[in-house]
Amino acid sequence: MPSTPPRGPGTPPGGALGRPLNGDPEPQTPGRRPHPGPPPGAPQGPPGAPPDATRYTSAFSGSLPPAGPARPPRPPRPRPVDPPTEIIKSVDDDYDDYEDEYDDYEDDDYEDDEPPPPPPDSAARKTVRTVGELLITLGLVILLFVVYEVYITDLISAGKQDDATSALDDKWGANTVQGGDPQRQAQYDLVEGEAFAKMYIPAFGPDYKFSVVEGTSDKHLEIGPGHYVNTALPGAPGNFAVAGHRVGKGAPFNDLDLLNACDAIIIETKTEWFVYRMLPKANEVAGWAQSDKAKDPKCGKVSPLGAPYDKTVGQEIVLPTQGEVIDPVPHFEGEVPQAQQVALLTLTTCHPRFSDKQRLIVHAVLTQGYPKAEGFVPEEFKEQ
Repeated sequence: MPSTPPRGPGTPPGGALGRPLNGDPEPQTPGRRPHPGPPPGAPQGPPGAPPDATRYTSAFSGSLPPAGPARPPRPPRPRPVDPPTEIIKSVDDDYDDYEDEYDDYEDDDYEDDEPPPPPPDSAARKTVRTVGELLITLGLVILLFVVYEVYITDLISAGKQDDATSALDDKWGANTVQGGDPQRQAQYDLVEGEAFAKMYIPAFGPDYKFSVVEGTSDKHLEIGPGHYVNTALPGAPGNFAVAGHRVGKGAPFNDLDLLNACDAIIIETKTEWFVYRMLPKANEVAGWAQSDKAKDPKCGKVSPLGAPYDKTVGQEIVLPTQGEVIDPVPHFEGEVPQAQQVALLTLTTCHPRFSDKQRLIVHAVLTQGYPKAEGFVPEEFKEQ
């Protein structure tokens, strides 16, 4: 009787594969299902194959179930009948048709929306248009004229003023008076169109300076302020009268209406400085002595003049025909001896601006005189 190999620890009966070698039934392990055998009448495997060769134990074992009986062949499926081929029009043909329809549509709309032709011009329309064109042209001409009068003439006059000042400085430098001869100092070389004095108004700033020429014609006033011929000379008794433009051509008296009572007007000649101060205005004459203005130190020598100067005030507006404002005694019809005349300065200009309908007049009285000396400047220049 063959010997049974010994079993090691944990080796089940029947060998390493757990199956008895002597044909005994396989022992059942608790909790494990037995493999079912082939059904009765099932075909057996090939000769010599184990009896369970046709069994499959699980879906992952690789064994297949036995093939069943052969199925009869299926009849062939009927082939679907293709529909007839549809012919598609080319894109060009459709585009041409679309464009034709669109063009017809646009042409119809354009013809419908086209405005009617304008009515023919009537005589009234032509007149209105002509008048409008003339007004526009006139406005442009006036605008150009204003630009010329205000800006271009200022540049031209500035050049002429510089030339007159340079000529005056050369004349004063070439004929310097030494020793102060009173008779020679009182003489003036007056030539129309040439400068003989200089004017300063400190209230208008340190840059305000104009050379005064002889004569008041248009060509003279284009150079600068002009001295009325036959009126008094600077510092002398009588009325030293000077005219100047207010707009354009240098506009030396543009701000003349801004002067107030007691403001200084300085005249420089070849040998002297003369300081004039504006007289009280018409509304300041009454009660001048008690006013705060009269207590100002610069008004110490300024007061209403009284008869025959009772109509002479610091500022007034007159008509261009009222020439009596530059008389030796303004607004006085009688004669006053020269020795009794006050040394006045009268400035005249147009009023209002851009118009010559009236005249703006400023009257000032001589309050101080200084002989010229090298390096000397009157204190009144500091009044700004």
